[in-house]
Amino acid sequence: MRTLAVTQNMTLDGSIEMIGDWFDPQAGAGDGADQLSEMRRQDETADALLLGRRTFEDFRGYWPLQTEDPTGITAYLDQVAKYVVSSTLTEPGWEPTTVLTGDPVAAVRELKEQPGQDVVVTGSITLTHALIAAGLVDEYRLFTYPAVQGRGRRLFPDGHELPRLRLLDAQRFGNGVTYAAYAPVR
Repeated sequence: MRTLAVTQNMTLDGSIEMIGDWFDPQAGAGDGADQLSEMRRQDETADALLLGRRTFEDFRGYWPLQTEDPTGITAYLDQVAKYVVSSTLTEPGWEPTTVLTGDPVAAVRELKEQPGQDVVVTGSITLTHALIAAGLVDEYRLFTYPAVQGRGRRLFPDGHELPRLRLLDAQRFGNGVTYAAYAPVR
């Protein structure tokens, strides 16, 4: 079975909603080169990107327009199999993309059972909350930025508990961002 990894950028106070200007999608120059290297390493283990409609539309409106992207993120996103959960999107307009309609939890269960590498979900707060509540997440890969936003939606839905998580990896980067990966103890 494939690993479903939630990869999120978050503030020190736990917000994953990007309200302020604490996040730069093309960070990786200078002090962020080591962070970009980790992100690219993770891309090598994933062959599917899972997104909610709003995040997909944000990505589609930004990444394909980055014609001179030194990070390599645009090239990766242009080739990776993208799956977007939506009840309204009919024409994704960014290949290769498959629109998943109907019950998102059932669709993701089916996607996890297909052969392949990791399935990564990022952003997509509503979808992420549904996957967490359904117990489908195998790994949490968290990039924590040294900023406090003071508001915004959090990674875990209110009232959800994961009593024990196992640390898989931890790193700090030259730009002050830290990375920690966890797996639920089952």
